Amino acid sequence: MADFGYDVADLKDIDPIFGTMEDFDALVARAKELDIKIILDFVPNHTSDECDWFVRSAAGEEEYKDFYVWHTGKVVNGIRQPPTNWLSVFRGSMWTWNEQRQAYYLHQFHAKQPDLNYRNPKVVEAMKDVLRFWLRKGAYGFRIDAVPHVYEVPADADGNWPDEPRNEEVSDPEDYTYLQHIYTTDQPETLELVYAFRDVIEEIDAELGGDDRVLLTEAYSPLEVLMQYYGNGTHLGSQIPFNFELLAKISYSSDAYHYSELIHNWLDNMPEGQVANWVFGNHDQSRIGSRLGADRIDACNMIIMGLPGLSVTYQGEEMGMTDVWISWEDTVDPQACQSNEQEFERLTRDPVRTPFQWSDEVNAGFSNASVTWLPVASNYKLVNVKKERGIALSHLNVYKQLRALRDEPTLKQGDVSVTAIGPNVLAFKRSLAGYKSYITLININDDVESINLDSVFTALSTQLKYVVVNDKSVRRKNDLTFANSVLLLPKEAVVLSTV
Repeated sequence: MADFGYDVADLKDIDPIFGTMEDFDALVARAKELDIKIILDFVPNHTSDECDWFVRSAAGEEEYKDFYVWHTGKVVNGIRQPPTNWLSVFRGSMWTWNEQRQAYYLHQFHAKQPDLNYRNPKVVEAMKDVLRFWLRKGAYGFRIDAVPHVYEVPADADGNWPDEPRNEEVSDPEDYTYLQHIYTTDQPETLELVYAFRDVIEEIDAELGGDDRVLLTEAYSPLEVLMQYYGNGTHLGSQIPFNFELLAKISYSSDAYHYSELIHNWLDNMPEGQVANWVFGNHDQSRIGSRLGADRIDACNMIIMGLPGLSVTYQGEEMGMTDVWISWEDTVDPQACQSNEQEFERLTRDPVRTPFQWSDEVNAGFSNASVTWLPVASNYKLVNVKKERGIALSHLNVYKQLRALRDEPTLKQGDVSVTAIGPNVLAFKRSLAGYKSYITLININDDVESINLDSVFTALSTQLKYVVVNDKSVRRKNDLTFANSVLLLPKEAVVLSTV
């Protein structure tokens, strides 16, 4: 738990903190009854330093000696130093000295998370076996963590690596962004590894049958790299390379043109036959309501639920949870704890990881403990599942309506046309021959907008019906409007259908 479970000590067991293997089996069995698929978080880049593999590697055992990345360092003026200037994501050097091995080991993240050496074929095979183990246990796929970090540039003939160049815009020499990570991220071999993992998925699909098993890959990489995660025409890759375009690039001040551009970036560059995915929130970024404004929560959910492909929702975004301010004293995120009281707020991910708000009971109904791991949001009595179930246009009920709409053939299979109508209004139309068309309209800002949809989209009926509205709207579900004069109030977000 040096990094909340991302430091795995045993890749084929359940940590007692979370339960037992019997609990996992029961979870899978119950999920099957409910037609829910369990996807596991898979951390290929590193293990815990308490992992048996690392213990044996540090001891120099032949079988495991090269399971991790080791180097004796360099001696400068009689002082031993790390072999490169590489910086950890969690601040400071990527290299930590191990007394037993008398060498430095590489860790792109926390010092308790030594990096595996994927240039050793035995490591690749061992990790493929981990995937097979959990798939045979009933998992239906994996969200693969921190994929771009898995490989570093190959060492030269002498076993050394180059230093990474400076990023002149950053002055803190301990900060990860102080360097340009051209030798430690997005190496070409990374894609080959993803393809190898997909081969395991296909192998188990053939062995066990049932619905397709799935890979989701987490990478904040250039778009042209992400598109290769899908596959290269010869090899299949990840079905869901997470699309962080909206998550990472939309800001409070973004206009409709920016939204449209980022949506088109994915749709227009995606390989033929692949499926898009849309993400506005995750466990590493400020929540939608805090980042973009609470009055845009429904709009963001309409975007991810209405566009073609897969919608990815971070827990709590369906009901509008917001960030919780957490003091330096209460901070537990290692990314922040390894900094200082002046820097921690910029680095901490704790504010988006607070307890889920189920009800207005103690600890928001999340826990009966006297103290929770992170503090519960102060607004939990107003923002919780129980309360929002009873409010017609709560974020939760709007989300549920959007979810139900996704069962319509038009939203499952239909084409899409996405455009900005001026700087304030994002519009997209889903259409499928023989079925109703659906038009999503989002007023991003605070002006009243009058829209002539006939000048934007073709093949609309004269009148359109309101299918979903948010609480900014004076309209109600099933109200009618004319296609050539749709009025949008400030921050109003609606879905219309042809009649």
